Amino acid sequence: MNLVSTKNNSKNQIILHVFIWFFFILASLMQFYESPFKIGNDFFVQWATGIILFYLNYYYFVPNMLLQKKHVEFCAIIIFLIALFVLFRSYYLMPEFRDLPRPKMFDANGKEILENKIFHKNKPLFFRIMPAFFYLSIIAISTIIRILSEYFNNQQHKMFVESQRTTAELIYLRKQTNPHFLFNTLNSIYSLAHKKSDLVPEAIVTLSELMRYMLYETDNKTVLLEKEINYIQNYIELQKLRLNNIENIYVNIHGETKNKYIEPLLLISFIENAFKYGTDYKGNTRVKIKIQIEDNTLDFWVENRVENNVPDPENSGIGISNIKNRLKLLYPDSHTLSIEQKDQNYSVHLNLKLDQIQTSIN
Repeated sequence: MNLVSTKNNSKNQIILHVFIWFFFILASLMQFYESPFKIGNDFFVQWATGIILFYLNYYYFVPNMLLQKKHVEFCAIIIFLIALFVLFRSYYLMPEFRDLPRPKMFDANGKEILENKIFHKNKPLFFRIMPAFFYLSIIAISTIIRILSEYFNNQQHKMFVESQRTTAELIYLRKQTNPHFLFNTLNSIYSLAHKKSDLVPEAIVTLSELMRYMLYETDNKTVLLEKEINYIQNYIELQKLRLNNIENIYVNIHGETKNKYIEPLLLISFIENAFKYGTDYKGNTRVKIKIQIEDNTLDFWVENRVENNVPDPENSGIGISNIKNRLKLLYPDSHTLSIEQKDQNYSVHLNLKLDQIQTSIN
């Protein structure tokens, strides 16, 4: 795909260059509108040498000398070529600028005057050096165009490299999220199995739904918001299966979710932590989750009572740091995140602007 795009760009550039040269040459021909037979060889040589000088400077002198800070060599070769072209045109193609033999002159007695045999045709100096201004303008235009082209190409390359880096980092963060989630979910099912609960089959079915979403629905950079919320609801239901007391689990989701997109698996880390640290050793949980969608804005709140104060250095911290990094990469100027812990209450509030179209991570 990139190769085809490059070929198309090259063709477009060639067509554009041909059109521009055609326009300039046609415009210069307007001076011969009333006397087309006055067009001499010098006119064609002027534009042929001008085009040659333009592309020599554009493709070789500027990138290999000027941009490499070889300023002396650049100026020397340019001056040499301009002088060469001007001398060639002045003395071989424009005879009116050359020294011509003086016409024969006679005195009053009819005797030929032999002095000053060379007749100097007095032409203003401006007309003699005028071709140099033409070539200087060609050099100036080609230099400016090449420098601007290099600048924009460098900017595009930087953007491409940054995009590739961001994509690679997002893929890495995604790979961190999935195992982390799976590890916590399997712990929940293990807890049910350890109790020999009849809810294990239902938990496995719910887990399969979650895994299906993670495997087949999250390949793109964004997913439909309604699918992401359905995934969150399945996760909450799975957590309820393993808990002894779910009376203090409150979930409030309202607003229009259709035709809105969000980064997949963006909110789940906060919810995971809420259930993990909001559940005491007896299985009592206090978690409040609220998701409000209004226009193109999503407000997400999650609050839990911190019952589990025992640090878990091997498994904690991955989710929160992960989500912060992803938010910086994906919603750098369109989100606010606040995390507070007051007494034994831990709360998270995330506000972000939702995407209107689905985009690919590749």
